[in-house]
Amino acid sequence: MLIGGIEAGGTKMVCAVGDENGVVKDRTSFPTRQPEETFADMIAYYRNWDIQALGIGCFGPVDLNRQSRTYGYITKTPKPGWGNCDIVGAFKDALGVPVGFDTDVNGAVLGEVTWGAAKGLDSAIYITIGTGVGVGVYVNGGLLHGLVHPEGGHILLIRHPKDTYEGKCPFHKNCVEGLAAGPSIEARWGKKAAELADRDEVWEMEAYYIAQAITDYILSYSPQKIILWGGVMHQEKLFGMVRKEVLNLLNGYVAHETITEHIDQYIVPPALGEDPGIMGAIKLGLDALG
Repeated sequence: MLIGGIEAGGTKMVCAVGDENGVVKDRTSFPTRQPEETFADMIAYYRNWDIQALGIGCFGPVDLNRQSRTYGYITKTPKPGWGNCDIVGAFKDALGVPVGFDTDVNGAVLGEVTWGAAKGLDSAIYITIGTGVGVGVYVNGGLLHGLVHPEGGHILLIRHPKDTYEGKCPFHKNCVEGLAAGPSIEARWGKKAAELADRDEVWEMEAYYIAQAITDYILSYSPQKIILWGGVMHQEKLFGMVRKEVLNLLNGYVAHETITEHIDQYIVPPALGEDPGIMGAIKLGLDALG
C-alpha cells in the first residue's frame, strides 16, 4: 500500500510516498510559490505513484473543523496569495483519494508517536523552535483540536530580568515566539543563533524562556514525553540547560520520577531526526483511509 505525505511549509513543500509501516519509498520538494503553480508541480509528482491516500501537515493557521465550509483551508496567513486557500480540496479533486489534514506540528507529534520517540505513549508534545515556534499536542490517544488548534508558540512568558529586547511577535511581544524564536535571537543579539554558540548568556536566556513554556505545557497537558526540535535546538547544549531550568521552575511540584529522576529521557530530540513532519503526514494519510 502506498500513501502520500506532504509537509507543507511556507518556504518549501516536501512530498513523499511511503507505506503503512512508515517506510519512505521516495521524496522530493518544491519551492512554495503561488498556490496554483506549486500545487501543479505536487499533483504531477503524485500522479506518478498509485497512492491510496494522502496526508497533509500544513503551515497555518488552518481550519480543522470538519463541519466548517472552509475545512481543509489555510485561513488567515500573512503569506501572500495563500490566505483562504483550499489545500485539501485541491488535492482531493485532482487525485481522487482520501486526504488527511492537520497542522504541521500536529503532524510531527503524530509521526513521533507512531514511529519515533513517543511510540506506544498516549500523550506527547512536539515543540519546534526555529523561524517561529510551533507546538503539536497529542493527548488521550489523539491529536488535540478545539475551537481552532493549539497555538502553544504564543503563550505569554515572564521576561528574563536581564532582557531588554521588546520581542519580535507583532501580536504579543512577550510570547514564546516573540522572545525565543530564531529571528528574536538575531534581533536581540545582532547575530544569527549559529554565530552565538560560545555566548553562554545567549543560551541561558534562551533556556529560561523555553523552560517556562515547557513548564506550562507540563502543568496543562501532563504529557508522557516532550520532543523538542527546530533550528534553534541544533545548539545541543540547550537540552541540558532547558532540563535543568524546568526542574528549577517546577520546584518539585510534579513529583513523578519520569521528571525528577529521568528528565534526560523525558525532554528529548526527535527519534525520527528531520523527518517527524513527513512521517506524520504519511500517518495522516493512512488514518484518512478509516
